[in-house]
Amino acid sequence: MDMKLELVMVPVTDVDRAKEFYVKVGFNADHDQTVSEEIRFVQLTPPGSACSIAIGRGLTEMAPGSLDNLQAVIADADATYADLVARGIEASGIDDQPWGRFIQFRDPDGNRWTLQQLPAWSSGAGGDGAQPDA
Repeated sequence: MDMKLELVMVPVTDVDRAKEFYVKVGFNADHDQTVSEEIRFVQLTPPGSACSIAIGRGLTEMAPGSLDNLQAVIADADATYADLVARGIEASGIDDQPWGRFIQFRDPDGNRWTLQQLPAWSSGAGGDGAQPDA
Protein backbone atom coordinates (compact mmCIF):
# COMPACT_ATOMS: atom_id res chain seq x y z
CA MET A 1 0.00 0.00 0.00
CA ASP A 2 1.38 3.40 -1.01
CA MET A 3 0.85 6.55 1.04
CA LYS A 4 1.91 9.88 -0.39
CA LEU A 5 2.09 12.92 1.83
CA GLU A 6 0.55 15.71 -0.21
CA LEU A 7 -0.58 18.48 2.17
CA VAL A 8 0.63 19.80 5.53
CA MET A 9 -1.36 22.38 7.49
CA VAL A 10 0.72 25.31 8.75
CA PRO A 11 -0.99 27.35 11.47
CA VAL A 12 -0.74 31.13 11.01
CA THR A 13 -2.36 34.23 12.50
CA ASP A 14 -2.47 36.46 9.41
CA VAL A 15 -3.22 34.54 6.21
CA ASP A 16 -2.29 37.35 3.82
CA ARG A 17 1.02 38.05 5.60
CA ALA A 18 1.90 34.34 5.62
CA LYS A 19 0.95 33.92 1.96
CA GLU A 20 3.13 36.89 1.01
CA PHE A 21 6.04 35.41 3.02
CA TYR A 22 5.83 31.95 1.44
CA VAL A 23 5.56 33.41 -2.07
CA LYS A 24 8.64 35.53 -1.25
CA VAL A 25 10.47 32.33 -0.19
CA GLY A 26 9.64 30.95 -3.65
CA PHE A 27 6.55 28.79 -3.04
CA ASN A 28 3.95 28.70 -5.80
CA ALA A 29 0.52 30.03 -4.74
CA ASP A 30 -1.73 27.25 -6.09
CA HIS A 31 -5.14 28.11 -4.59
CA ASP A 32 -6.71 30.83 -2.47
CA GLN A 33 -10.36 30.11 -1.78
CA THR A 34 -12.62 31.76 0.76
CA VAL A 35 -15.31 29.18 1.46
CA SER A 36 -17.12 31.19 4.15
CA GLU A 37 -16.36 33.78 6.83
CA GLU A 38 -14.93 30.93 8.94
CA ILE A 39 -12.97 29.08 6.26
CA ARG A 40 -10.25 30.26 3.89
CA PHE A 41 -7.96 27.76 2.20
CA VAL A 42 -4.62 28.80 0.70
CA GLN A 43 -2.42 26.10 -0.83
CA LEU A 44 1.24 26.78 -1.59
CA THR A 45 3.83 24.40 -3.01
CA PRO A 46 7.60 24.61 -2.57
CA PRO A 47 9.43 24.57 -5.90
CA GLY A 48 10.02 20.98 -7.05
CA SER A 49 7.89 19.45 -4.27
CA ALA A 50 5.08 16.90 -4.57
CA CYS A 51 3.82 18.03 -1.14
CA SER A 52 2.12 21.37 -0.53
CA ILE A 53 1.31 23.38 2.57
CA ALA A 54 -2.05 24.90 3.47
CA ILE A 55 -2.58 28.07 5.46
CA GLY A 56 -5.85 29.76 6.19
CA ARG A 57 -8.75 30.12 8.58
CA GLY A 58 -10.71 27.22 10.00
CA LEU A 59 -8.26 24.57 8.81
CA THR A 60 -6.52 23.38 11.96
CA GLU A 61 -6.67 23.60 15.73
CA MET A 62 -2.88 23.96 16.03
CA ALA A 63 -1.64 27.21 17.53
CA PRO A 64 0.02 29.62 15.10
CA GLY A 65 3.77 29.12 15.14
CA SER A 66 3.56 25.67 16.73
CA LEU A 67 5.12 23.72 13.86
CA ASP A 68 8.69 23.11 14.85
CA ASN A 69 10.92 21.88 12.07
CA LEU A 70 9.21 21.13 8.82
CA GLN A 71 12.00 19.74 6.71
CA ALA A 72 12.59 19.90 2.97
CA VAL A 73 15.47 18.58 0.90
CA ILE A 74 17.47 20.93 -1.34
CA ALA A 75 20.15 20.23 -3.93
CA ASP A 76 22.64 22.96 -3.01
CA ALA A 77 22.77 24.64 0.41
CA ASP A 78 25.08 27.43 -0.76
CA ALA A 79 22.85 28.40 -3.69
CA THR A 80 19.67 28.08 -1.60
CA TYR A 81 21.07 30.21 1.20
CA ALA A 82 22.18 32.89 -1.28
CA ASP A 83 18.73 32.82 -2.89
CA LEU A 84 16.90 33.15 0.44
CA VAL A 85 19.08 36.09 1.51
CA ALA A 86 18.60 37.77 -1.89
CA ARG A 87 14.82 37.44 -1.40
CA GLY A 88 15.11 39.15 1.99
CA ILE A 89 14.45 36.01 4.04
CA GLU A 90 16.19 35.87 7.42
CA ALA A 91 17.88 32.46 7.49
CA SER A 92 20.51 30.81 9.62
CA GLY A 93 23.90 30.23 8.13
CA ILE A 94 24.70 26.82 6.74
CA ASP A 95 25.21 24.18 9.43
CA ASP A 96 27.55 21.46 8.11
CA GLN A 97 27.02 18.03 9.65
CA PRO A 98 28.17 14.55 8.55
CA TRP A 99 24.54 13.72 7.66
CA GLY A 100 23.91 16.87 5.60
CA ARG A 101 24.07 20.63 5.31
CA PHE A 102 21.23 22.56 6.96
CA ILE A 103 19.63 25.98 6.71
CA GLN A 104 16.83 27.13 9.00
CA PHE A 105 14.27 29.90 8.73
CA ARG A 106 10.99 30.80 10.41
CA ASP A 107 7.80 32.20 8.95
CA PRO A 108 6.28 35.36 10.48
CA ASP A 109 4.45 33.28 13.12
CA GLY A 110 7.56 31.34 14.12
CA ASN A 111 6.87 28.04 12.31
CA ARG A 112 10.38 26.66 11.80
CA TRP A 113 11.65 25.17 8.56
CA THR A 114 14.87 23.26 7.99
CA LEU A 115 16.30 22.81 4.52
CA GLN A 116 18.71 19.89 4.15
CA GLN A 117 21.24 19.23 1.44
CA LEU A 118 21.73 15.48 1.66
CA PRO A 119 25.30 14.16 1.79
CA ALA A 120 26.76 12.67 -1.40
CA TRP A 121 26.52 9.14 0.02
CA SER A 122 22.73 9.45 0.25
CA SER A 123 22.25 10.09 -3.46
CA GLY A 124 21.95 6.33 -3.96
CA ALA A 125 19.45 5.90 -1.11
CA GLY A 126 17.16 3.06 -1.95
CA GLY A 127 19.88 1.48 -4.04
CA ASP A 128 22.46 -0.81 -2.46
CA GLY A 129 21.93 0.70 0.99
CA ALA A 130 25.63 1.48 1.36
CA GLN A 131 26.41 3.91 4.17
CA PRO A 132 29.66 5.68 4.96
CA ASP A 133 31.90 4.14 7.57
CA ALA A 134 30.94 5.29 11.07
